[in-house]
Amino acid sequence: MIKIVAAILLVFGGAAYWLATRPKSDAGLAPIAAEAKQYVRNLDLAEVDMKATDSFVSHRIVEINGKISNKGDRKVKLVELTCIFSDPYGQPLSRERVAIVRPNKGGLSPGETKSFRLPFDQLPPAWNQRLPQLVIAQIEFQ
Repeated sequence: MIKIVAAILLVFGGAAYWLATRPKSDAGLAPIAAEAKQYVRNLDLAEVDMKATDSFVSHRIVEINGKISNKGDRKVKLVELTCIFSDPYGQPLSRERVAIVRPNKGGLSPGETKSFRLPFDQLPPAWNQRLPQLVIAQIEFQ
């Protein structure tokens, strides 16, 4: 009986961890505020690349790595990107919204550059295997 309860707790714990850490779809989220739209020109994405690796359980993980720079005069506490994955014909298949600057990681001060890493493990099979379109979807200021 104890083994069954432990197994159930392990499954629920794993599911809770996966839900808390997976990239989120941007469906139903508020559009970017006018103030943030004006500030987008001060945020630069650079050195963005993509690689795929196979995990120990024969599962493919796609990682997008890059850098974001704040060339403006305001401290940013949150930046979220929408990653738009397309099919071979260029039609959007999946939209994933992910944070690349977070308050718990110190935000992004004026003149500062930080690296980001975005892992994806649940991409549609029809995805064209190319770097997705990256759109700044949300900015929050300190």
